[in-house]
Amino acid sequence: MSARGKARRRALDILFEAEARSESPLSVLAERVERSDPPVNEYTFTLVEGVTRHRDRIDELISTYSEGWTLERMPAVDRNILRGGTYEMLASQEVPEGVVISEWVHLAAELSTDESPQFVNGLLARFKQLKPSLSLTGPVGAEPSE
Repeated sequence: MSARGKARRRALDILFEAEARSESPLSVLAERVERSDPPVNEYTFTLVEGVTRHRDRIDELISTYSEGWTLERMPAVDRNILRGGTYEMLASQEVPEGVVISEWVHLAAELSTDESPQFVNGLLARFKQLKPSLSLTGPVGAEPSE
């Protein structure tokens, strides 16, 4: 697994644990940094901090575009995979969109239900298609701000 792949997995673990413990992902991230066993990759920081900062908007996008599924009805691991993948899809300029989709779908295949990879793939592919008109800061369907 690549360094970024490991960072994604670690970010997912932190996001999932924070939700399960009803704590801030930044608190769980700080615990991991303090333990530093294994050390926390810089890209893990980027993903956890980005998802935390934009979580309301990310959840709004996921809720708007996931047909037939509310956030509450999704398995917790899927919800957090989609949060990480949505953030990376919309915020990263350096990772190709196809890689973003592939990596998060791989995590869904490894960690969730049989239906999850297809669901994650479909939603992240939709965000890839809509990326020019989506923003982490504006309302759904709003043009990104300059």
